[in-house]
Amino acid sequence: MKTERILVTGGTGYIGSHTVVELQQAGYPVVIIDNLSNSDRAVLDGIERITGIRPDFVEGDCTDIDVLRALFAKYTDIKGIINFAASKAVGESMQKPILYYRNNLNTLMNLLELMGPNDVKGIVFSSSCTVYGEPDVNPVTEKSPIKKATSPYGNTKQISEEIITDVINAGAPFKSVILRYFNPVGAHPSAEIGELPNGVPQNLIPYLTQTAIGIRKELSVFGDDYNTPDGSCIRDYIDVVDLAKAHVIAVERMLMDRSDEKIEIFNLGTGRGVSVLELINAFERSTGVTVPHKIVGRRAGDIEKVWADPTYANNVLGWVASTPLDDTMRSAWAWQCRLRERGIM
Repeated sequence: MKTERILVTGGTGYIGSHTVVELQQAGYPVVIIDNLSNSDRAVLDGIERITGIRPDFVEGDCTDIDVLRALFAKYTDIKGIINFAASKAVGESMQKPILYYRNNLNTLMNLLELMGPNDVKGIVFSSSCTVYGEPDVNPVTEKSPIKKATSPYGNTKQISEEIITDVINAGAPFKSVILRYFNPVGAHPSAEIGELPNGVPQNLIPYLTQTAIGIRKELSVFGDDYNTPDGSCIRDYIDVVDLAKAHVIAVERMLMDRSDEKIEIFNLGTGRGVSVLELINAFERSTGVTVPHKIVGRRAGDIEKVWADPTYANNVLGWVASTPLDDTMRSAWAWQCRLRERGIM
């Protein structure tokens, strides 16, 4: 067992819970803080069933700095932070921009303010490919230009990266690894944890699986008139377990002083662009289950096409997204079926 505890904010959420599993399997003690606004306490049971360890859990809101101060006072062995505590839906951010700016930015600033006084060595920040906006050229590298954000969600990621850079350049005594995710999908192969948003899903795969199992009438495909081979938007869909493993590597890189710079940025993707219609076909092909869907108008804030060049992360972190898309689709379906068995969805 390692001695450096990792604080995982938003750790009962989708990516957070999978990362907690990978951290615990790598020997790290973990404490989660989450306000359960888009997750459920039962996720802790799934993490425990997979790893045999129940992570410490604090129910609290990271926008309240006093809550964080109390957490650091209790857990004096925290040496690394992975920050997932953020609202994350592009469409919702267009409707509720103040919620997104308040939640995503205040959380980050509170954490950065408390890191130095509590001897935290580094923070892994979950950024997004949305910082590239509508890219001129695909695939995008870490050197691709940062474009004007097309949504408040994307803008919070751009501003957050700038805040981290300004704080560290001002002499903060810690490091940061910024991970720009592409589109995380799938579930843990055990089907013990997966994506389970509260209410109507804002992301594609949980809406797709809920449609496939009959909870939703049909899946809306937002636009078929984009400049892509089949007219639907193209994204880089990365298996959530592959993504989670990159966070463990990033944490170890900071804690063991392997970082080349005080701030490092990596794209996390597969390097392959897949359209929404291709993704639906992949799900149907790999599971044998039909997904009722219809074409509707474009959605505000959506980017036409973006996918990663993950070469830098492959070479420097030694990390590769290796899970085949069909396996990822099967894991998402197995998770949805497990929820049905449990009478949840």
